[in-house]
Parts: sequence; structure tokens; C-alpha cells
Amino acid sequence: MRTFLIFLLLSGFPLFASAAGGSPLPPCPSSPNCVSSGDPDPARRVDPIPFRGTPEEAREALEAVVRSLPRATLVAASGIGIRAEFRSLLGFVDDVEFRIDGAAGVVHVRSASRKGYWDLGVNRRRVETIREAFGNIMEAQKGGGRPNR
Repeated sequence: MRTFLIFLLLSGFPLFASAAGGSPLPPCPSSPNCVSSGDPDPARRVDPIPFRGTPEEAREALEAVVRSLPRATLVAASGIGIRAEFRSLLGFVDDVEFRIDGAAGVVHVRSASRKGYWDLGVNRRRVETIREAFGNIMEAQKGGGRPNR
């Protein structure tokens, strides 16, 4: 069993955490080039993305949003998780991860630059762009995007 777990960790196999309870995303580094719905620091925190409907519908909508954005590549998708890469015009790569929490009706998100220190707010703006596009898609499907607040 231990050998199997070591293999999974070394192989880069995406270990998507359970969909229940809290953000299962990795923490942001101390540099200001990352935002996450699971980060306790207000400077790096973004709200999770709410949804109505099934986790499958949410995943499909997120995949559609990622595919619609410029210089985006969908890297991996599973039942509750999506990983994507975004390339800047200068070739810098940012990693974006989503974890769907069906019980809470939210998508946890993390967007981080691979290199550099400052991102000039690019990751936060990207998450907000994704949030808006995702809400629009979910609203168009069965009127189920944004819950009443």
C-alpha cells in the first residue's frame, strides 16, 4: 500500500480530494501571485463560485468556460476536479484548479503563477472572469446559476 501511494505522489497523478468540507486545494505561497478560495489571507482569498444543479453540470460548464478563454488549455478533469493552464502573451504559465463541492453547492478555485513574484492582479481578474462566464452558462441552463443572496 505504501509503495502504491508513493507511486501516485511521484507520478503526478491528480489526487482530487473529497468533495465535502472545505477547500481541498493546495495553499497559496507567500508571494502575491496566487488567489484561492481556501486561503485564509484576505489578500489572496477569493470567494468560492456558487452553483445550482448537479456537480456534473457544474463541471461541464467550467470546462466550457475554460475552453472559451484565450490561451487556455484543459489539462485534466475528473468527477470533482479540473486543472487548466493559461499562457500569457509573453509565455508565462499560470495554473488554475477547480474542486466542485456538490454538498455545499460551490466550486473552490485556485489560480497561481508558476514563476515570478507579482502577477499584477492577473489571477484575481481571471477568477472573476471565470466566475461571471460560469454564472452566465449556468443561468442559461435551467436558470440554475447564481443562488439568491
